[in-house]
Amino acid sequence: MSKQKKNDALPLIATTLGKETSFTGTLRFKDSLRIKGNFEGEIDAMGRLVIDADATVSARRIRATSVIVGGTVRGDIEAADKLELLPTAKVYGNVRTARLRIADGVIFEGTCEMIRDPGAFNPFAVDSGENG
Repeated sequence: MSKQKKNDALPLIATTLGKETSFTGTLRFKDSLRIKGNFEGEIDAMGRLVIDADATVSARRIRATSVIVGGTVRGDIEAADKLELLPTAKVYGNVRTARLRIADGVIFEGTCEMIRDPGAFNPFAVDSGENG
């Protein structure tokens, strides 16, 4: 019975990139995504991103409303609402978020900036100086 309660507490995920999946490119989504395999590229999302413990993500930039990292991420992360680094997380890059939770055991190499106005977050906006 406790297992049932535990599963009810897990966030619902709309899409999953499976453990044997390897994807390269740009991901854009509005709901939620779980990465269990390997991803390389860029992520722009209005929803929640979950990176599982065995997953590896190499991204120039990850932008989402909320991000939960259990695996390895190489690249910058911007989470408008919150960023949670689980005990198995390894993050090599800068983070920017409104709320941050770092568990014991996390490996984090980078800088952290706190967002003061999460309401202004728009991951689909084009940065003015980037594509010149």
